[in-house]
Amino acid sequence: MRLIVGISGASGVVMGYYMLKALRSVPDMEIHLIITDGAKKTFPLETEVSIHEVEALADVVHSSHNMAASVSSGSFKKDGMIVIPCSMKTVAGIVSGYADNLLLRAVDVCLKEGRKVVIVPREMPMGRIHLRNIHEAADYGCVVVPPVLTFYNGANTIEKQINHIIGKILMQFGIDYKQFIAWDGHGLPDGKQAI
Repeated sequence: MRLIVGISGASGVVMGYYMLKALRSVPDMEIHLIITDGAKKTFPLETEVSIHEVEALADVVHSSHNMAASVSSGSFKKDGMIVIPCSMKTVAGIVSGYADNLLLRAVDVCLKEGRKVVIVPREMPMGRIHLRNIHEAADYGCVVVPPVLTFYNGANTIEKQINHIIGKILMQFGIDYKQFIAWDGHGLPDGKQAI
C-alpha cells in the first residue's frame, strides 16, 4: 500500500507524527510525506519532536514547494491521502481547488482520481465558513475525521486519545491498528480504568 501523509500548520501536528509512526508499523507500506511551512513552524511550538525525526518516518519526503513532485501527478499510483491535522486554510484550498502548494495539489489529484482522502480538521469552535467548507469537502469526497475526544475505551491520557483518532483514520483504509480499542458493546475494556 502507498499513502501520502500531509501535515499542515494547524495546532495538533503531533497527531501527524503519531500517524507516521503507526504507518511505519504496517507491513509493505510506502509513506510519502508533505509538511507545510506552517507545520514546520508549529512543531517546535507544540512538541519536542524535531522535523528530522518526523521526516525519518517516511519513505519519501516531498517539499511542499515542489509542484513537480511525483505525488502531484494523477499517473502516480497511490491508495489515498491523510491530512493530519488539516488547517482551515487547507480545507479552504481543497474546496476551492486553489492548489498553491504540493499538499493541496496532492489532495486535488487524489480526489480527481477517485482516491480516498481523509482530513482531520483542527479548529474550535468552528465558524459558519469553516462548517461550510468542511461540508463541501465531504461533498467532494473527503472523509472528515475531526479529532474529538473518546470516553468509552478508557482513553485517560493524551496519547491514548491520539491513538484512538489514528485508529479511526486507519480503519478508512482497512488497516488494523493495535493501539486502537474499539467499542464492543460492553463498556470499558477489561482492566481499563475510567477517566
